[in-house]
Amino acid sequence: MVKIQEWVEDINERARTKLGTGRVADYIPALAEQDANKFGIAICTNEGEVYAAGDAQEPFSIQSISKVFLLTLSLRVYGNELWERVGLNPSGMPFNSLTQLEAERGKPRNPFINAGAIVVADRLVSAFATPSKHLRDVARKLSGNESILIDARVQESEWQHRSRNAAMAYLMKSFGNIDNDVDQVLHSYFSCCSLAMSCVDLAVALNYLAADGHAQAMGEPFIAPDLARKINSIMFTCGMYDAAGDFAYRVGLPAKSGVGGGIVAIVPGKLSVCAWSPALDENGNSVAAQYALELLAEEMVRQQLGH
Repeated sequence: MVKIQEWVEDINERARTKLGTGRVADYIPALAEQDANKFGIAICTNEGEVYAAGDAQEPFSIQSISKVFLLTLSLRVYGNELWERVGLNPSGMPFNSLTQLEAERGKPRNPFINAGAIVVADRLVSAFATPSKHLRDVARKLSGNESILIDARVQESEWQHRSRNAAMAYLMKSFGNIDNDVDQVLHSYFSCCSLAMSCVDLAVALNYLAADGHAQAMGEPFIAPDLARKINSIMFTCGMYDAAGDFAYRVGLPAKSGVGGGIVAIVPGKLSVCAWSPALDENGNSVAAQYALELLAEEMVRQQLGH
């Protein structure tokens, strides 16, 4: 549909007015080298059509967006048993808080804060011989892009600056909530965060959450419809760090962000979208990508995507 392509290009132009606002993440040195003037957006409809504009084909470090893949794969293996290890509620604290973790005896509030994702990674280490390779291969299949790689420089940078994540992991292990060797779990977790994917890759790969579990590139169901609905609900309440409530009010879509500057959002029954720009606000969410998704939500209300 030409109309959607024109609409995406308009969002690209308007979102670029936000470039120059925010700061690139620098606590992981490899991320500090990103060009803050990049912006891309891609939409994948449930009919399999892809519309993109700007730097939508450029791979970037997906960081915490990988937590959606981690959660999906772990739920496929363990089902509701996973919730014995990790909660389902917003944290109300920074995504890397140790205070809350100590007070709640090593059970993280949700799978999208760092401690929660580390617990989920531990579950995958128990289930797969090479969990990071398995997740990479799944990302390739879901996106239809066999060239997706784990960025070794980002992975090494995260490993060298792992102190706080290691503290959380050892704290959870002291409460019996980590089964495997902490270094092995952290290595797998950082590998997943270091996946390099483009807006197009992510919009296609995560379209199963918009399409009742059906994976576009695979041409078959990836998860059950009720599981897609449940993952969307967790993204809606917990996917945008401390700004989840604000984003829900302004945009009203399930979403997951990463400090690499990407945000994936889901319109259940219709489409998946990924916007990316490296400069972040004080909550660790991309300034321009958030604005793009706000524009998308407003346009959907007005035009209903032309349907």
